[in-house]
Formats: sequence, C-alpha cells, structure tokens
Amino acid sequence: MKKLFYFLLFCAVGLQFSYQAYSQSDEAEKQNEKLGRGVNIIGYDRELWLDHTKGRFKQEYFKMIKDAGFTNVRINLHPFSHMDASYTIAPEWFETLDWAVKNALDAKLMVILDMHEYNAMADNPEAKKEMLFSVWRQLAPRYKDTPDDVVFELLNEPNRKLTTDLWNEYLVEIIKIIRETNPDRTLIIGPGNWNGIESLSSLKLPENDRNIIVTVHFYHPMNFTHQGAPWSQENKDLKGIKWNGTEAEKALIVDKLRVAADWSKANDRPIFLGEFGAYDKGDMDSRARYTAFVARTAESFGFSWAYWQFDSDFIVYDVNKDKWVKPILNALVDKQ
Repeated sequence: MKKLFYFLLFCAVGLQFSYQAYSQSDEAEKQNEKLGRGVNIIGYDRELWLDHTKGRFKQEYFKMIKDAGFTNVRINLHPFSHMDASYTIAPEWFETLDWAVKNALDAKLMVILDMHEYNAMADNPEAKKEMLFSVWRQLAPRYKDTPDDVVFELLNEPNRKLTTDLWNEYLVEIIKIIRETNPDRTLIIGPGNWNGIESLSSLKLPENDRNIIVTVHFYHPMNFTHQGAPWSQENKDLKGIKWNGTEAEKALIVDKLRVAADWSKANDRPIFLGEFGAYDKGDMDSRARYTAFVARTAESFGFSWAYWQFDSDFIVYDVNKDKWVKPILNALVDKQ
C-alpha cells in the first residue's frame, strides 16, 4: 500500500507541475500576443531622467504612439549613473520612470522595463554584477502591484565579457530576485552575443518557469542597416547601399528569422523581436521596404516586436519637426 500511495503522490505532483507549466506557457503566449507592435523609447533622453518635464519626450507622445497603431513601448533603462555608492537609485530617476509607466498604461500601451546597461555589463560583468542585481532588487518591489501589462526585461544584449555561460548564471539569480515579489510577472530574456538569433541554442532558462518570453534582435544585413553609423567600425564609412526587396534579400531575412521560429516551437517559448531597423543615413525608400518586410515576416512567425527607436537615431518620430517620419511609420503599422 505504501508503494501505491507514493506512486499516486508522485503522479499527482507531476500532474500539478505539468499543469502549472502549461498555464505559465499559455500566459506567456497571451502576453506576447498582447505586446503586438511596439517602439523603443526614452533611453537616451538624458534630461528627462533628471526631470521628466524637461525631456524631449512629451507626455502626449504616449497617446500619440497608441493612436498611430502601436501596442507596446519598450522603455530603455540606464540607472547605473543614477546610483549612489550603496547602489541606491536616485528618487528623480524613479519619478521619471513612474511617470512613464503611468502614462503608458493610461494610453493602453503595454510597458516593457528594459534594463539597458549592456555596455557597462559587457565591459566588466563581475564588477557590475551587484549593481545589476541591485537594480532589480529595487525595480521588482516598486512595480510589483502594477498590472500584468508591465513586463520586465532582465538585460539588453549581453555580450563580450558577459559571456553566454556567465549570462546563463546571472539570469537565474535575477529571476530569483524578481520572483520574490513578482511570482506571476511575465519576463523577457534573451541570449548572449547581443541577443543574437544564432545564440538561442546557448540560452538556458529554468524549465519550471514558463512565464518567459524570449527576445532576439535583428539588424541583418549589417552593411545595409548600419551604413554610416559612427559607432560601427565596419560600416561607418559605407554609404549608398540599398535594399531593393529582391528574392535573395528577402530570403536572407526569412531564413534567419525562421531559425528563431523553429527554436520557439521546439522549446515552447514565444519570441519578442526587441529591436530592428535601419540607420538614418540609408536611402529612405530602402529603409521603408526593409522595415516593412522585417515586421511582416516577424508577424508571420508569431513574433511580437518593438522598433528601434522612437527618437535619437533610426527615428520613427522627428521631435525637432514634431511629426512622424511617415515612410517608416507606415512601414511599421502596415499602411504602405
């Protein structure tokens, strides 16, 4: 009888685990569908993070983004320079973030809190480890009572010294920190090597946590998307490269994004294309064609996405002229 009892108990526990895992996977899929189409915002609006009334990004932009056809904003967070010696984030930085979260939710946009300190983490991950963890020790409890339309993205583009193996260690610890106060919060986590699709196979997520959306970034081919970009050593002197939408050009994009789609299906993890776009120095017609094709291809594979970015560079909105960059906007929201 004891053997039968323990066997039945084991089966019951296994069924409960399977049901919980299924429910979490289902929740992640629903959240990914809700994310839909989005845009990255306010990461490099330095004045705004000191005083949100003085930034380039205005309160009315949230509703404007929603009315244009977007359903999420990915807020790029750079808190390290706003931390004191004990790694406490400055109140004015949080005031800006509170303002952004509230106004995005009021506009019926989903909100991704994207920890964007990838360069600092890549330069010296061991020295910055506690800073990274401290950010989530503060963010997670502060936003624990927000609706499920707020999603946490653990770290943008782990790369270089933050190797895939080291990132796999760090992400498990960050998940534990977040789950203490946000057991049901949907998380977004990407692989190492700049959230590259080719590194998905190296990403190790906890099997018992299925409420996770996996993110990848896409800028292929780089000689087109980054031509003239001053920070890209290989491409900064390039110009005049067009994207004409030939069958070969389209096949390159489809084949690369299909790798993520196949991985998603095999691992039962939904995909969020967190960044894509073509730098402003490129030919506008080519940029619009490319942007539209990447967005529609991602959608055909069931991915949600966020375009890089609203303002600063790769822009979809010209703050100085106070108007949308219509070819890019129309490409994104499918109005071509």
